[in-house]
Amino acid sequence: MRAEWEVVTLRMVIPCSHSYAVVLCVSLSLFWEQLSSSPLNQRPIIGILAQDASYGFAKLGKSYIAASYVKYIESAGARVVPISIGLTEDQYKKLFYSINGLLLPGGGANLETSQYSKNALLFYKLALQANDNGTHFPIWGTCLGFEELTVITSGKKLLIHTNTSKMSLPLNFTKDAKDSRMFKDFPEDLMKALAVEPLSLNSHRWSLSVKNFTNNAELRNFYKILSTNMDSQGIEFVSTIEALNYPIYGVQWHPEKNSFEWNRKQNIAHTPNAVKVTSYMAEFFVNEAQKNWHQFSSKTEETNALIYNYVPIYTGNICSFEQIYIIDGN
Repeated sequence: MRAEWEVVTLRMVIPCSHSYAVVLCVSLSLFWEQLSSSPLNQRPIIGILAQDASYGFAKLGKSYIAASYVKYIESAGARVVPISIGLTEDQYKKLFYSINGLLLPGGGANLETSQYSKNALLFYKLALQANDNGTHFPIWGTCLGFEELTVITSGKKLLIHTNTSKMSLPLNFTKDAKDSRMFKDFPEDLMKALAVEPLSLNSHRWSLSVKNFTNNAELRNFYKILSTNMDSQGIEFVSTIEALNYPIYGVQWHPEKNSFEWNRKQNIAHTPNAVKVTSYMAEFFVNEAQKNWHQFSSKTEETNALIYNYVPIYTGNICSFEQIYIIDGN
């Protein structure tokens, strides 16, 4: 039916001979055939970890996800499933085999004892196992998520206190950035902009110093550093990483905020280049998720799991997030 509709539309718009219309029909049929047999999953779903509610909205529920992360993923052509903090291990495992990638968002949670950290560890282990067995499953960590990845991989907390709150900075790219999976397809002009313009918002008090990264064999043998930054006291910290042999990525900064958060006190860049950074980073991760073919066991199960079942709440007057989703309500 879809191919027939396309041909009718073209005949109405494009005056042509019968033979030319046949050629168009064949071409469109081949197009839809190739689309349906694409090696990429064109309906990717990303899971986003919830974390314990804090700040001024703890009274609203037990856990939350900032809406900017949902918008970030949706803007690149994927859907979102929120991952509750109150599920059983079997339920988490079932979710893992239903989604196509995982985002560990920023926020505030204990990196070793919180449910956020326990869930991140479980999904991390499942992802390594899946990738080792030939199933591509990507993980992305932003800010707190970046820090969580370093704790999980190293088995210890190597973060140090830095003066890196509410600071938008250029990225100091390493030699590995140009040929990295993350940045190799970025437009050259945007890479230059990232290197000279303050496009990456830092909103954290703890960082992984380059020294601590270099001195830790687990981190050094698992990740490569793509960019670093300096805090106001001259401490060089790691700002972007990607795993050497797994589709696991981390940014200490916040690419999602450039387009979707507006708190004036945060010093978030909203320039055209800043918005492009949001788009390219989101598209990269969603493209990674398109290489995974996990799926829910039924359409009903998928529908019930999606973020569309939740309503975002305005919280710009009580915290730095414009909106949040309450995942585990009171």
